[in-house]
Amino acid sequence: MLLVGALLLPLSLAAIWARAELTETDGYVAAVAPLAGNAAVQEAVVDDVTDGVMAHVRLDGLLKAVPRAERPAVRRHFTRGIRQFVEKQVRQVVTGRGFRAVWNGVHRTAHRTLDGRLAASGRSPVTLDLTPVVERVKRQLSHNGMGLDLLRRVPRAGVEIVLLKAPDVPRIRAVYEVVRTGALLLPPAAALCLTGGLLLARRRRRALIWAGLGCAAAAGLLAAALALVRSRTLDALPAMVSRPAAGAYADALTGPLRTGVWLVIGAGTLTAALAAAGPPAVRALRARRSAARIGAGS
Repeated sequence: MLLVGALLLPLSLAAIWARAELTETDGYVAAVAPLAGNAAVQEAVVDDVTDGVMAHVRLDGLLKAVPRAERPAVRRHFTRGIRQFVEKQVRQVVTGRGFRAVWNGVHRTAHRTLDGRLAASGRSPVTLDLTPVVERVKRQLSHNGMGLDLLRRVPRAGVEIVLLKAPDVPRIRAVYEVVRTGALLLPPAAALCLTGGLLLARRRRRALIWAGLGCAAAAGLLAAALALVRSRTLDALPAMVSRPAAGAYADALTGPLRTGVWLVIGAGTLTAALAAAGPPAVRALRARRSAARIGAGS
């Protein structure tokens, strides 16, 4: 029972964390809010928004007056200049004071969409809509004819990042159901196993030592697994995805879980140490007190 309880404890932490990340929008937004000031994330947003805007830039009408042989070079020149202009404007918005509110709003909408997709049936994709950033750029360029005309071509939902593809939704929905059930059943099962094992053990001090060490070791394995999954996930990302930004996302989302894991490691180790040193220390203290009383009586 102690072994089962020690193994269930880190699994309980993972299930509770996953349930919170998937179902609690406020907790998710609070976790990713600091990323609005992360340089790697800001750069990734600037690149994504700029790419989304440039996808709707059309120079065909402008190039009609240019000889056909010169059009490729002129197109590259104008495209490079327009991209630099758009990138500069987007970066001003992303690094500005009001970006945090836009960032939180974008993620709040995305998380509610994710929660709705997982709770219902269907195979619709889940996206992170960065169009609010474009809308803020439009307002910034409201007095600039070139910028306003350029960004007016971008559709209302034209700048998006796919977070969950449609074919993956049923598989993630199945994981979602397992997580919801596990978050309800695993914590009490771990507590019952650990408590029952300690109560049934003949040598409870030794059982408490092994229970503490077992919980600490199991949590250590979970910490190692998290590090391995993070490394392999980042290595498997497409080349177009920013590794530093993805790493910052992973660290922000798994921060509460890693904190819980280290708390379990510390609590388990401390429990084992106190259980190992407790009774001898108590007996030594009692012996010293008895000797002091005997000496005082003499």
